[in-house]
Amino acid sequence: MALHFELVTPEKLVRSEDVHMVVVPGTEGDFGVLEGHAPLMSVVRAGELTVYSSASTIIARIAVDGGFAEVNEKGLTVLAEAVTEAA
Repeated sequence: MALHFELVTPEKLVRSEDVHMVVVPGTEGDFGVLEGHAPLMSVVRAGELTVYSSASTIIARIAVDGGFAEVNEKGLTVLAEAVTEAA
């Protein structure tokens, strides 16, 4: 099973893919989202999203300048103010 992940800015859809896990910089601390995660909405602080293709393989590190994250039955959507993709 895979988690569907979308990263969106006001200008465009940055990423839309199936991944193993995403670690999100929430205002209350970083949190990981896997397939089947309970529904959640969180404010995202400036920090780094870490995207995993497997339990031990990082495929992207993406700097975000804040925004919102929503987890629902369709997956994880991060609405970011701005992003800078590092890897």
